[in-house]
Amino acid sequence: MKVAAELIELPEIPRKRYFAIGEVSELCAVKPHVLRYWEQEFPQLKPVKRRGNRRYYQQDDVLLIRRIRNLLYEQGFTISGARQRLKELACAPLAANDEPAPASIARTPQARKKALGEICSELEELLKRWPD
Repeated sequence: MKVAAELIELPEIPRKRYFAIGEVSELCAVKPHVLRYWEQEFPQLKPVKRRGNRRYYQQDDVLLIRRIRNLLYEQGFTISGARQRLKELACAPLAANDEPAPASIARTPQARKKALGEICSELEELLKRWPD
């Protein structure tokens, strides 16, 4: 029996340059020890370390943590699966509201096929405009 993960409404990220690990923990609904573990597992996650080995996360780090959280807790990826998915999405920018790229929204084979068809059409249009 599959239990649906409870979706948590995450708070808006304040406009600050740096966030302490406790703040990030609250913003992303993840415990601090999990954040430290994810730093070891996801090479993209590298907070600035200052005096006393204190971690300071930037806005992009918080968005990345939210994306990792989404992959692991809501989409059901394993750590290695999430790591691979992040590599695939490396070209997709992190949005302030952390919405995934449109192709990643497609959950059914028909929706994926439609999304890929749209992407192919857009690429073909761009190639037609490209000078030889």
